[in-house]
Amino acid sequence: MTPFPQPVERTALKLVVAGGFGVGKTTAIGAISDIKPLRTEEVLTAHSTATDSLDGVEDKTTTTVAFDFGRVGWDGPDPVELYLFGTPGQPRFWPLWHDLSQGAFGAVVLADTRRLESSYPAADFFEQLGLPFVIAVNRFPGAVRRTLAEIRDAFDVPATFPAMFCDARNPESVAGVLLTLIRHVVTLASEASDDSALLDA
Repeated sequence: MTPFPQPVERTALKLVVAGGFGVGKTTAIGAISDIKPLRTEEVLTAHSTATDSLDGVEDKTTTTVAFDFGRVGWDGPDPVELYLFGTPGQPRFWPLWHDLSQGAFGAVVLADTRRLESSYPAADFFEQLGLPFVIAVNRFPGAVRRTLAEIRDAFDVPATFPAMFCDARNPESVAGVLLTLIRHVVTLASEASDDSALLDA
């Protein structure tokens, strides 16, 4: 009698996707999520134009007011279940970032070359929090083309810092960003462990 296959046990990891207003956080989570993503979007109105600048994203009609949530599971030698939390981008919602980052394994700072400066606060936040992160530049059609060296220089990070281009609409592209983040966190943990062993020697 053939036994029933045992369910795959996956390691659960919480990841945060942050960045400026309109950089594609909701799109990225929706593109890769195995489930219908939870979204807290509201329609932009004329009343919000005083606080939510649409410079560079004039076609945007909705905005995240709390968070986005998606889930994706990957099998393989080290199966994982990723819980993705997308932060709201507008400054008035930044206080939510602390709660959304509690217990996170790492973070993605999503950026847009049309207004890179809108994603600087996210990078600063994770740096101060001590949460490992990577930078992913969402390539919007018609946006200014920049090299990764220019991106790293703009964010004031080392030449070896993990930064890449992506298409937030493409599941494989988003998966590449998340895998880069996981590898980055694992590498940092390994280096910290080696340093600790040297100090104890």
